[in-house]
Amino acid sequence: MTVPEVIPIAHEPGYHTDTIGHWDGGQFLGSVVAAFPNGYTVTDDWPAHKRWHAVLHTFDAAGHHLGSRVERTGTDENHRTAVETAKNLLTRWLDALPGHRYGDIAIRPFRHEVDDVLFGLVIETFEGTEHAELYPDTLGFYEPWDGSYDT
Repeated sequence: MTVPEVIPIAHEPGYHTDTIGHWDGGQFLGSVVAAFPNGYTVTDDWPAHKRWHAVLHTFDAAGHHLGSRVERTGTDENHRTAVETAKNLLTRWLDALPGHRYGDIAIRPFRHEVDDVLFGLVIETFEGTEHAELYPDTLGFYEPWDGSYDT
C-alpha cells in the first residue's frame, strides 16, 4: 500500500500526540521536543547541543500546511527550565487558537527548518517500506494508516 496523500494522526491524551486537534482555521499539531542540529556528531558536551523547542504547526481543513511557530527554549544543560518554558509557551499559543479542541487530525507531508533542525512530516523508506516520519519527534506512521504511530 502506498502512502496516502493525507496522513491520519490519532490524538492520544497524555502521550506524544496529546496536543493535536482542530481550531476555527483548520487543524493544529503542537509539541515540546528536543533535537540536535542536522549533522551533529555526539561529543562530551552533548547537553549543550540538545535544544528544546516549543512547536505549533497549523494546517487548513484539507491538511495543507499553513505555517509553523518554533521557539528554542534552552538546551539540556538547563533541561527542567527549558522544558517548562516550552510547555508554557505552547499552552499560550494553543490558548490563542480560536475554538481549539483536541482530537484526531489528518495532514499532508510538509517541511519546515529552523536553526538547522527539520520540523515536518516527511515521506521516507525504512527497510523497504514507505512511511511518514514526524520530525524531530521521530514518530513513524505506517500501514494501515489508522493514525497510530511507532516511536
